[in-house]
Amino acid sequence: MRKTSTTINPALSRVISETGHTDLIVVTDAGLPIPPGSERIDLAYRPGAPAFFDVLDTVLAELVVEGATVSAEVADRSPEVLAALRERLPGIEIELVQHVDFKKVTHGARAFVRSGEFTPYANVILHAGVAY
Repeated sequence: MRKTSTTINPALSRVISETGHTDLIVVTDAGLPIPPGSERIDLAYRPGAPAFFDVLDTVLAELVVEGATVSAEVADRSPEVLAALRERLPGIEIELVQHVDFKKVTHGARAFVRSGEFTPYANVILHAGVAY
């Protein structure tokens, strides 16, 4: 058993450990399409659980992030999600792109971490940075 209070999910821990500079990790709601053949760490166990921000906070506790991308539609449909992302990513540029383009960018992702979130557009592409 791990001694720390960070990620205990083995697949999530492995993906974070294997992630390198500029790799993309997508933290998703329950509905974002995941491209066939992509690595999927599906943490959802019922509608709404685990919550998107519970999953994101776990990833952010261990992953160095230098940028983020979200769907522009989040600003109108779920502004509270965008506000909470900005709080969690201070000093990090959050790029807003149309949802159709967001889905295209996800095709280059290292992995997808799926929550059970049912809030529209509660998805973020995290751009991995380096700790030095």
